[in-house]
Formats: sequence, C-alpha cells, structure tokens
Amino acid sequence: MLVDAVMIDHPAWMPAAEGLLRVVRRRDTVWLLSCRQGSSGCTTDAQPLIGSGERPVLDVLDPSTLTGPDDLVAPLRDAGRVGRWRNPDLWDALATSIVRQVIRAGQARKLYRLFSQTHGQLVDTAYGLLWLFPTAETVLELPEAEFARLGMAFKRRPLQMAAAAYLEHGDKWADLDPLLLRDEVQTVPRIGPWTAGATVADLTNDYALYPFADLAVRTWARRLAPERAWPSSEPEFAAVWRELAGDQLSSWTLLTLAWGVRHANTTGAAAF
Repeated sequence: MLVDAVMIDHPAWMPAAEGLLRVVRRRDTVWLLSCRQGSSGCTTDAQPLIGSGERPVLDVLDPSTLTGPDDLVAPLRDAGRVGRWRNPDLWDALATSIVRQVIRAGQARKLYRLFSQTHGQLVDTAYGLLWLFPTAETVLELPEAEFARLGMAFKRRPLQMAAAAYLEHGDKWADLDPLLLRDEVQTVPRIGPWTAGATVADLTNDYALYPFADLAVRTWARRLAPERAWPSSEPEFAAVWRELAGDQLSSWTLLTLAWGVRHANTTGAAAF
C-alpha cells in the first residue's frame, strides 16, 4: 500500500538500505514489515518469514478529514496520509511500554534494541539480521545481574512481574475489549494508567486510549501551534486537547505523534 508516511514510533523499526524494517510476532508467525520511500510516497509491505497466519493490520489515517483550528490541523493535513501497523504481539506491546516508562524516547529505543539483540529471537531476513524482543519466559529467567549489565536494572522488576502475569493471563487478555484490557493490565504491580494506555493504543491504533496529555503530545502540540496558549499541567492540557479534538481524539493524537516522530528524526535514519 502507498501512503505519504508511516508511523515509526516503535523502537523495533530499524534503518536499512531498503528503507525501514521491523519484525513482529503474531502467535506462531513472524512477519517482516517494510517501508520503502519513493518519489510518490512510502510503499508498505508485510511478508511472513516464519509460519503463516493472519496478516498484521495497517491502519491508514487521512488527515484531510480533520476538522478544527487551522493552526493545528493544517500541518497535519500537509503531511498527508499516515499508516501505522497495529502491534500484533500483546507481550511486546506491554514490554515496550514498560521500557518506555519515565525515560526519553531515544534512551528507551536504545535499551529495547540492546535487550532484543542480546536475548531476543534472531530473525534472518533477505535484508540482514533483525531481532524480536525476548519472550516472557526468557525475561523471567534472566538474573538480576544481567539486567544490570545491560543498563536495565530499574526495568527488571516491572518486566518480570509483567512477564509472569502475561504467562498466566495472556490468553484471556488477548480476547478482552480494549477498555477492559487497559483496566486489567493495571492489576499488575508497576503498571499504571500511562503504561496501560500506551500498550492498548499500540495494539489497536485507538489513540483515544493513549495517555494523550503526556509529554510527547504536549511537546508536539506546542510545535504545531507555537502561538497558542497551551496549559502547562497535564490535566488542563488533557481537557483542552479533548475539547479541540472532539470525536476525532484518536486521529488527532496519533497524527500529532506521527508528525512529531518525523520532525524529531530520532530513529537514526530518515523518518518517512
């Protein structure tokens, strides 16, 4: 499918000569996702590498349908149609959100990739080697010293508690309504509203469930419309953002974050 841009917020996206690549696990199937930039846009593709099964879902958002103040929506419209793959792996989505807790995106990306390359599943593709995040079983078995060696000491307890909960409840969680899933994962120690919301948004692309008043959204909203008097506190910003977005809250939030990823260019490669 041809789109103008692809959302590459997930740290598994890796730069390659062919564009940007990522491997994802969907049950027993491993898929290669790719984005290749051309003169007319970005060509997306998903190919099964191991096994066969249901294809990962690519949602495409058309910002031409956005309504609202021009200072906010005009830059999003100019960016064109944005595609984002839903994360098909509940464990990866949960673990990624835990890795992202309370640290900057660049540091989270570095830790995620190092942890994956050290203890994750190696996947050989036609374009080179890629890695999946370590399984819940692997995370549970790793000793404390190994987390410390990889700079992940402060992530050990939440990751291992989440891994134990996922192995016990993951099958049930996979069938839950997104709102119920957001509540259910918060029963796990060290998982709060931000982590739960980010996890469910990653799985569903429903960014009305994302913690839309977090630092990332506030930062890029201010960059989109610097002349606007934005509230400084999260609750006040959340109220303003929700009122401005109305029933387009998910699209506004996802497209704003996608715009921010492209303009930050923090992936180590040109952001599509």
